Amino acid sequence: MPTDTKSSSPTRRRLLEQGAALGAGAAALGAAALAGRTARAHGESTSAPSCDGDVRANPDQDDAPVRWGFLVDLDRCRGCDACSVACKTQNDVRLGVFRNGVIKGEKGTFPDTRRVFIPWLCNHCKDPACLKRCPVDPVKAVLSFEDGTEIEYWRRATYQRPDGLVLVDQDRCVGCGYCVEDCPYGARYLDWSKPAGGDPASVGLDIADPHPVDKCDLCVTRLQNGVVPACVNTCPSDARLAGNLNDPNSEISRRIAEATDVTTLLPDVGTLPRVFYIGLGDDADVYIEGYDIREDALLQFNTPGA
Repeated sequence: MPTDTKSSSPTRRRLLEQGAALGAGAAALGAAALAGRTARAHGESTSAPSCDGDVRANPDQDDAPVRWGFLVDLDRCRGCDACSVACKTQNDVRLGVFRNGVIKGEKGTFPDTRRVFIPWLCNHCKDPACLKRCPVDPVKAVLSFEDGTEIEYWRRATYQRPDGLVLVDQDRCVGCGYCVEDCPYGARYLDWSKPAGGDPASVGLDIADPHPVDKCDLCVTRLQNGVVPACVNTCPSDARLAGNLNDPNSEISRRIAEATDVTTLLPDVGTLPRVFYIGLGDDADVYIEGYDIREDALLQFNTPGA
């Protein structure tokens, strides 16, 4: 499993799905995407691009040994919310906010009606909108992979690793909330239960009581120990799957390639989500119009002015 450090000393971890107990790793988006990928030799090391160009989205994610993605099979989802409960328990998510959940709606006219369930989580996008305004200065870090590959990259308070995960460093976050405002999926929130680790004044902001951002991190600590995310482990209908999108032989890759109706949420916003849905079809409007517990909680979308 990729290991994130701020030095070049790697810590070797198992890849999710590497062992026989977890199966073969990860996924691809089809022959067209695979054709553009460059294979890395064992032990190859690459340097982070110059930060002069204000690098935000990670340029190595398509070529890294592992690029995490997620698949939701709506034909299997029963809307039970076990994923949301498991996430809250695993990550100690405070009351009033959510790292993931299920939007619910109804389609049809009585008596020909049906319920629609659309789980949501951070999309760990290929070109994340949330990264573009983080004011914290970047520092160089290294991600080490199981095959010996090491890739340098830049980390702000919110950042993207070469394996595609979009994460938050709460020790450096200044609580400006820009990324909360910019995420088109409402997947981020300010954690009012703790103080921000960074100093807003260091980036020219005046925030009286700053709090850090929190969000789904795909259970990165579980992945680093060869364990699937809590929501995947808990789903009673096997509707959720995490895997490596850069491995064409993985289960997630095969299922994406074999399905005829794979799509993402809000494709028009241009962030290139890496959470894919099977069976969304004409029910995509429920994502916009359905019942969303975050709207009742109100807190998820309440961002203080900087």
